[in-house]
Amino acid sequence: MLTEVMATRYVTPLREGGSLPGIVEGDDLGTYIMKFTGAGQGRKTLVAEVICGQLGRRLGLRVPDLVRMQLDPVIGLSEPDQEVQELLKASGGLNLGMDYLPGSLGFDPLAFEVSAREAGRVVWFDALINNVDRSWRNPNLLVWHGELWLIDHGAAMIWHHNWPTAEKAASRPYNASDHVLATFGPDLAAAAEEFAPRITEELLTEITADVPDEWLVDEPGFDSPDVLRQAYVKTLLARARTISDQITVGEPTKDKPSQAPAWLAGKLPRRAVK
Repeated sequence: MLTEVMATRYVTPLREGGSLPGIVEGDDLGTYIMKFTGAGQGRKTLVAEVICGQLGRRLGLRVPDLVRMQLDPVIGLSEPDQEVQELLKASGGLNLGMDYLPGSLGFDPLAFEVSAREAGRVVWFDALINNVDRSWRNPNLLVWHGELWLIDHGAAMIWHHNWPTAEKAASRPYNASDHVLATFGPDLAAAAEEFAPRITEELLTEITADVPDEWLVDEPGFDSPDVLRQAYVKTLLARARTISDQITVGEPTKDKPSQAPAWLAGKLPRRAVK
């Protein structure tokens, strides 16, 4: 089970995220990015964060530590921003905390070099969880202490938003053409050899057990949180058996120009990250 922490102070919102996550301090003296149950995307984004984040960590990818985070709505009373105050009031109880990485930089493929092996591991993992939110438009990668860290998996496993069609949706191929690491020649064969045998029913059962019951209750078609957990296990297990042959990397779309300044794109060598 994830460690449980009590939020003691709300520091500031992170307005880059659509769900308005915030930086908070905990009673363990740690600092976290809190993602709220009261956000518009709903609790399924938190379920995806836990399952995908814990799976990534078990596979050896760098994902910040996750904690269960209790929030007393009274913290919101002193917040001057009305939107934030309402979010805090709507999120009393159990939320999700992600370890804050102070001094980390947003990953820019024009500034940092990633090995083909590491790129392949990240792309294969994203294909498994059907993560559509690690593109060149929105990398959701950080560079911290010279290493690559994966964040924000709330948009993954899109099939759990419509369980009656989950089996069909989960069997679809993964187009990695717009993936932020596609240009680094990801070694998908090596990633498949390393990861695919490790995606077992036992591993997935352990990971889904980390999702709190209160985020799984009242799902139509499921009698209990444990039955719903098994649906996640079954879907990911089936996808792991076939996804290695269903990943394509083609030409990226060009519907948005690069936002990198010319001096960065043209003059500076890329720094390697591990």
